[in-house]
Amino acid sequence: MKRIDLHTHSLCSDGAQVPTEVVRTAAEAGLAAIALSDHDCIDGVQEAMDAGKALGVEVIPAVELSAQSDTELHILGYFIDIHNKKLQDMMAYALQVRDERQEEVCRKLNEQGFDITMDELREEANGKVLCRAHFAKIMVRKGYAESVKDAFNRYLSVGCYAYSNRQALTGPEAVSLIREAGGIAVAAHLHLIKMPDDELKEYLKSLIPYGLDGIEGYYTDYTPDMEQRYRAMAEELGLVISGGTDYHGANKPHISIGKGKGDLEIPYSVLDGLRARHAEIYGK
Repeated sequence: MKRIDLHTHSLCSDGAQVPTEVVRTAAEAGLAAIALSDHDCIDGVQEAMDAGKALGVEVIPAVELSAQSDTELHILGYFIDIHNKKLQDMMAYALQVRDERQEEVCRKLNEQGFDITMDELREEANGKVLCRAHFAKIMVRKGYAESVKDAFNRYLSVGCYAYSNRQALTGPEAVSLIREAGGIAVAAHLHLIKMPDDELKEYLKSLIPYGLDGIEGYYTDYTPDMEQRYRAMAEELGLVISGGTDYHGANKPHISIGKGKGDLEIPYSVLDGLRARHAEIYGK
């Protein structure tokens, strides 16, 4: 069975590898296709696609957009046109808002007695997108947390004091932007939206008129019960499914590309379904 991973991150956002290294890791893992889906950033997509041609891995141009929510709402965009002017302009604005969000996180951490500065964060990011993972790595290095995961669990995730939900886009705006850039829109890791299934279904239904095409039906942290429920929800709403590990390389060492925590297998047929939906919409 040909396997794929349609949710990966590079150094262009909060991953640990440059795009070419992400693709090489996928090739070494025997994957047939991946999507590079950096947070609010498309800078690494072309490099990944070029590497894919050289290494024999199909690379889908993608992005993961953060949207306004009381919890976490992320929208994956697949088959996007990375040269679309509106998408490029909005990514620049989203990165500006993202930087403002990290300033808020830094202020909240300082209020709790953590000695961390924005200059340290920028040095950690090394010119790339500022992300919570960079805070987490600094906190580990300074002894404030045992691991990146521990830093997220105690300080940086939804519900923690230092979490900031400031975002550039609403859910409908994120979905519409992906459609305007020639892509298809998929709601990521549904469990992190933290809604009861009936409310979640109604919320997803409300995004369909804006162009929501699918949901993530395979994901690293899903239980078998979640997979069953979410796929049934997708079928009921007429949505396609995607799947990915949320691979970040060494920044999330417990997650392997294509395998998640070890037992995730996403068949190539999932990509076929996404491609069929794209062709249905755009006639390609």
